[in-house]
Amino acid sequence: MHKPVLVVKFGSSSLTSNGEIDERVVLEIARQTAILQREYNIVIVSSGAVAAGKRHLKNYRNSLVERKAAAAIGNPLLIRTYGQYFKPFNIEIAQSLCERQHFANRNQFLQLKSTYECLWRNNVIPIANENDVVSNKELKFSDNDELATLIAVGFGAKKMLFATSVGGVLDAEDNIIDKIDKIDKNILSLARDEVSGVGLGGMTSKLNFARIATRLGTEVVIFNMDEEDGLLKAEQGKKGTLCTVQGERLGLRRNWLATGSLITGLVKVDEGAKEALLNRNSLLAVGVLEVVHQFEEGEVFHIIDEEEKVFAIAKAKIDFDKEAGQRKTKNLEIAHANDIIIL
Repeated sequence: MHKPVLVVKFGSSSLTSNGEIDERVVLEIARQTAILQREYNIVIVSSGAVAAGKRHLKNYRNSLVERKAAAAIGNPLLIRTYGQYFKPFNIEIAQSLCERQHFANRNQFLQLKSTYECLWRNNVIPIANENDVVSNKELKFSDNDELATLIAVGFGAKKMLFATSVGGVLDAEDNIIDKIDKIDKNILSLARDEVSGVGLGGMTSKLNFARIATRLGTEVVIFNMDEEDGLLKAEQGKKGTLCTVQGERLGLRRNWLATGSLITGLVKVDEGAKEALLNRNSLLAVGVLEVVHQFEEGEVFHIIDEEEKVFAIAKAKIDFDKEAGQRKTKNLEIAHANDIIIL
């Protein structure tokens, strides 16, 4: 797979109008994606199923069960529309309904990756969305911004584009910020917390996931489709807000560990252990101050310092509980350096 990967996420507000899928927008997505496909292997992460399906439910109140039912109705409507408008460009599309466990389990994630690669070899573009109908409430994605980020980082995508109802990140005077080199507290404070009436994510969500992606080597652009060739211009960094890469790729396995895993445990370490970890050493039991949440071999846990700030994530080499944390066994390795990611 010699082409770089491009992930494009379309929010519900970008795709729907008055509860209906806006077919003019889908046509433009198809036309511009066909051009970008010459250079990239593309994944489209598309919201819109719930928005398209909820009008078919009486007295819709946005409960979890109603969202699942609306998604069941809306998903085939959405995919049918994509297929209709991509076909004239000789591109087939495939539906990919994802659950959080597909990213938490390394083997399942690799199967997903292999499937996408097979689709790309056959000129097929996967359209990914959360499998709302069966997703466990406790294991749901926060929104499709997270799903897009997990795919982008896990696949080592060169770029990720967030299509939204606004043109980018707005400053205090409501002007679009063309470029952001570091997503810090000052930038996050600019985000409007309101979300559209048809979607889950807002600008805060997009900036938080953009911060993760850019730290792990993926460039991010936040834009809208209102302008002619909006998608093409966003890919070129000529439209919307460009969030530049802030860190290096860690390799696909470590990128997956940093983003795809379900976090089950939490330990607090002393300053000596923190310094050792920052210097790329393994985590030893002797440096653990407290086991806040225990974990088992193979599970992933957060590591916090004495100020209770999360600074690393690791995959457990052994079972570790509060009793083990109190024993301070010398040279007992909890997590190997290769399985620790500094955040």
